[in-house]
Amino acid sequence: METMKDYEDQIESSFRTINEGDMIKGTVIDVTDEEVTLDLRYYTQGIIKVEDLSDDPNFSVLDDVRIGDEIEATVTKVDDGNGNILLSKKEANSVLAWDVLKEYKESGKEFTVKVSQVVKGGAVAYLEGIRGFIPASQLDVSYVEDLSVFENRKLTVRVTEVNKDKQKLIMSAREVLKEKLKEEHDHKVAMLVPGTITEGKVESLQTFGAFVDIGEGLSGLVHISQICDHRIKKPSEVLKVGDTVKVKILNTNDGKISLSIKAAEEESGHDEKASREAEMYSSNETIGTGLGELLKGIKL
Repeated sequence: METMKDYEDQIESSFRTINEGDMIKGTVIDVTDEEVTLDLRYYTQGIIKVEDLSDDPNFSVLDDVRIGDEIEATVTKVDDGNGNILLSKKEANSVLAWDVLKEYKESGKEFTVKVSQVVKGGAVAYLEGIRGFIPASQLDVSYVEDLSVFENRKLTVRVTEVNKDKQKLIMSAREVLKEKLKEEHDHKVAMLVPGTITEGKVESLQTFGAFVDIGEGLSGLVHISQICDHRIKKPSEVLKVGDTVKVKILNTNDGKISLSIKAAEEESGHDEKASREAEMYSSNETIGTGLGELLKGIKL
């Protein structure tokens, strides 16, 4: 049997009044290249024309809107002439989006945006329908000379500044890239095994030691006390930039790589000594094991 509970939605809708300027939420039930139709849980449907959906020039109604999506929009007309309620998501964005963007900034959430335009000093991209700016210094981890390479490129960004009063939205791809590179670096460092001897190239000399590139984008410090077995006042006495050296990995504490040229040479020296001793005890002669051979040379 049907009960009053089964008709709650219809009863609620019959008492509901919708006026121009109201902000209402609906579920997408149809999408065409001209408009989006919403179920408003009301006696009539809501219509959003394509031109009232987004300011983003990269927006595509057929690609970016799906049946089942929930959309919050502002009522612009209670009757569009066909009995439908006319809505604007762009108007709602101008009110709602800024609060959402503020939450994004506080949470540090990451988003993929598409650069719609390169301008002086940076690039323009849209988030939540709001025009945002990515400064040139925030497009990459390194200096970018030609900004045009970012035209229409997709970037993973984080919101860094939101100001509704000034209609200001600033985003950064650099922060996300820096964190990703650090994660990759830390993983490579964690894979290094202390005690391993490897080859590297001296990339810079400091008063306290030398930095050596050991490949895979990793560099380690050879402290001045670990450069050679005798005391030196400065690394440049025995090393120069570009030298290829053997180093021993001492440790990787706190993600920093500590190396030693001295320890590598000592270990190599021990290996060479052991090799020479092994050669001294080896020959091409067959070692006899007969009783005569064992007694040979023994005076009774």
